[in-house]
Amino acid sequence: MKTVHVHAAPSEYILEEGILKKLEGLLVARGILRALIVTGTKSWAAIDDFWPAMVEVQTELYTYGGECSFSEIDRVTAMMENYDAIIGVGGGKVIDLAKAVANEVHKQVIVVPTLASNCAPWTPLSVLYDDTGAFVRYDVYPVASSLLVVEPALLLQAPRDLFVAGIGDTIAKWYEADVQLGSIAAKTVPMMISYEAARQCKDILLAQSEAALAAVDAGVVNDAFIQVIETMFMYAGMVGGYGDHYGRTAGAHSIHNGLTALEATHTKLHGIKVAYGICVQLMLEGRQSEIAALRPFYKALGLSQSLKELGIDATDAELLAVAQKATIPEESIHLMPNGEMTATRVFDAMKALENHAFMSL
Repeated sequence: MKTVHVHAAPSEYILEEGILKKLEGLLVARGILRALIVTGTKSWAAIDDFWPAMVEVQTELYTYGGECSFSEIDRVTAMMENYDAIIGVGGGKVIDLAKAVANEVHKQVIVVPTLASNCAPWTPLSVLYDDTGAFVRYDVYPVASSLLVVEPALLLQAPRDLFVAGIGDTIAKWYEADVQLGSIAAKTVPMMISYEAARQCKDILLAQSEAALAAVDAGVVNDAFIQVIETMFMYAGMVGGYGDHYGRTAGAHSIHNGLTALEATHTKLHGIKVAYGICVQLMLEGRQSEIAALRPFYKALGLSQSLKELGIDATDAELLAVAQKATIPEESIHLMPNGEMTATRVFDAMKALENHAFMSL
């Protein structure tokens, strides 16, 4: 019998126009009277018009340094003695920082995303980096967020490129779950839920992403936009939440992590690099036809199927460094049931992808 540990969802999730006006009451209902708000400069500026004045709940603001790093976690943890909870306001790294600190101090975490770019608002885990921005590991926590509140009008104002990156990160859920779960005949019920959630990540995004981007461009919320952001948060979070290690990451995210070995990639958004990683994973699986099938979708959204499209001109030595980092023993690429994943094999796949991507133009 295959065993998975289910981390299903935040204790409460609300998507509603104007929900932040009700935030104080939701905090008081949880016994929260003093809270530390962790945010970023851009995130706090984005939420300024939506953030409510509070009477019963005292809050203080901490602006993080830009990374969900061990030093940042230690710094915020040391501040938490006099607070009932921590509120993460921002994107994935801010939210991951808030969750990591909450786990350290065993207090509630409230999540308020200011953009839709990944499943960080939903999942009880944090992706951890060093102070230079290089990936180190991810940690899974035993307790999920107490509350996730989503204001769609706020997310609509987020930068378009971050939204596109979120789509790239989310569609990877299908490919990384499929390569692991697809070959398992006797799936447990949690694995079935994970697999279907992963399938919805692909199906909904292929069908609705262009219409959702039209909402972003017009500045008007539509049904497609709601479907896409809920897919990014909920369906994507359910893939790993129910599938455990079978549904979290595989080749695409390992390639992303490998790319952090190149300083030139540090300015590239997480989901953009993951979208490229999908194509490397498909090369490793021998599924060049699927890369070609994804080509129109990638072109429509401006996603990259090659390093050249990413704007990265790497030497063979640099590519080998990426491949070596992507295949360290701890990496999830080794969960792929497609033979031994060596640095040489990944290097060859990356080189082959450059040729394949441009042959399909």
